[in-house]
Amino acid sequence: MTGEIEPRAGHDGPPPGAHVRRLHFRLPDLPRVREFVACGARELGMRREAVEDFVIAVNEVATNAVTHGDDAARVRLWSESGDIVIEVYDGGTWKPGPLPGSVGGMGLWVARLLSSDLTLRVGGDGSTVIMRFPGKS
Repeated sequence: MTGEIEPRAGHDGPPPGAHVRRLHFRLPDLPRVREFVACGARELGMRREAVEDFVIAVNEVATNAVTHGDDAARVRLWSESGDIVIEVYDGGTWKPGPLPGSVGGMGLWVARLLSSDLTLRVGGDGSTVIMRFPGKS
């Protein structure tokens, strides 16, 4: 795909041989992102009652990517050591967290609460958020 969004060196990604599901998206595609990650989580064995929180967390981060980062982003989803790992990458740079007195800006905070681990990398090559969630129980 021309203009493919790829993070640069120093980025942790899926382990070798992992089946990785990918979706490139823009702001109008957010409903498609939610359906994509919900289906992927179910395919990877996430408990039915956990899928809704998973989708909320991913939606918050994906929305940040295309509203505070770049107008195009990518989501990748894979399984690793029994966990479901989701990565959202965009080519822009955005500052995490709400400013004091803000009404909005709670997306990363919500995603951090819902995931078992969240890593944020912001630099000149873009912004990457990696979240882990328990997979099969």
